[in-house]
Amino acid sequence: MSNTPFRIGFLPLVDAALPILAREFGFAEAEGIDLTLVRDMSWATVNDRLLYGHSDAAHLLAPLAIATTLGLGRPAMSLSVPFVLGLNGNAITLRPDLAAEVTVLGGPGDVTVIGARLAEAAERARAAGKSLRFGVVHRYSSHDYMLRYWLMGSGIDPDHDVEIVTVAPPFAADALAEGEVDGICVGEPWNSVAVDRGVGAIVAVTSQIWLRGVEKVLAMRTERMEDDRDTTHGLIRALYNAGKAFVDPGRIDEIATILARPEYLDGSAELIRHAISDRIVFARGAEPVHVPDFMFQHREAANFPWVSQAAWLYAQMCLAGHVRRDEASYQAAQRVFRPDVYRAALRPLGVPLPGASSKLEGGISDGLGVGTTQGRLILGADRFFDARSFDPDALDAYLAGFARD
Repeated sequence: MSNTPFRIGFLPLVDAALPILAREFGFAEAEGIDLTLVRDMSWATVNDRLLYGHSDAAHLLAPLAIATTLGLGRPAMSLSVPFVLGLNGNAITLRPDLAAEVTVLGGPGDVTVIGARLAEAAERARAAGKSLRFGVVHRYSSHDYMLRYWLMGSGIDPDHDVEIVTVAPPFAADALAEGEVDGICVGEPWNSVAVDRGVGAIVAVTSQIWLRGVEKVLAMRTERMEDDRDTTHGLIRALYNAGKAFVDPGRIDEIATILARPEYLDGSAELIRHAISDRIVFARGAEPVHVPDFMFQHREAANFPWVSQAAWLYAQMCLAGHVRRDEASYQAAQRVFRPDVYRAALRPLGVPLPGASSKLEGGISDGLGVGTTQGRLILGADRFFDARSFDPDALDAYLAGFARD
């Protein structure tokens, strides 16, 4: 009996690692899946390929799966997220002279202090007649929402005090080099590429803004997922096993070499190794700095699609004016994340499975044991930099807390 052909679209980013390793390490094949990976250069193309049936699943921005389901900017098509490919892993990189104004180059600082200094720099730029411009990878991206969240918390109005434009990840360092933007919020290895070229310096990593923040996901057309649950479950198990390999310290060099290949990231294995080992070079010439949980895969149910994560993203869409808050769209947004499918796929492996599908985001300040349907699970801190928390059952109160004068 032949294996089931299955195509996944992806962008050349370190957080595309799990689909790549599912193929390269034979985990997909062991589940009866003939996995093909299709590399693109923009999120719009990855999404189009998925929607038009040219791929069966995609390495996708979590908010883009929600936006597509809600019909933002295009006819609505229902997408589902049965697996989260990773948490955190992005950074905010500024042109070196601006970075030097707001932080001590070469290592992580206090993002609250850095944000306050950035607010002063933004005001000076506006007074000089040219607002600071930031590049994010897509309008509906965690990068956009995480950047906006930090700016708002730093006293910067992201819609009036600065400009935010879209730059595809592989061209983010080029945009900095050409002076088209003053800063970027992008995934690895593209921050490290900017640092290595001397055109940017990292001033913050997104784990400092929201520790355990949801990032890329496995997205599928809902109909496709429901029509072939066996293949979907097999793929989730393959990705789970790839996650176990990804966090194995003994395989870092092997994984970095695989990801660097031309058909995948087509980049520097050394820079990729820095990201997957949580050792980040913040400025050209500086030594790598260990940033705990810079990228977060596999441990503590990192791949579990918490409905509350989707709810938080919807809240950020409301704050950005990308969607008008109403109960029907809020419920639809939460239904995109499918913990039920995740549980069904992984129950046979005996892995720890959260019993709840939603939680108070930002509410864990230390390790917390949570109820499970099997196994034992302790979740680490998931704090926001501004000490807020998000209760998905209190959306209106949350949004009111950001009301502008």
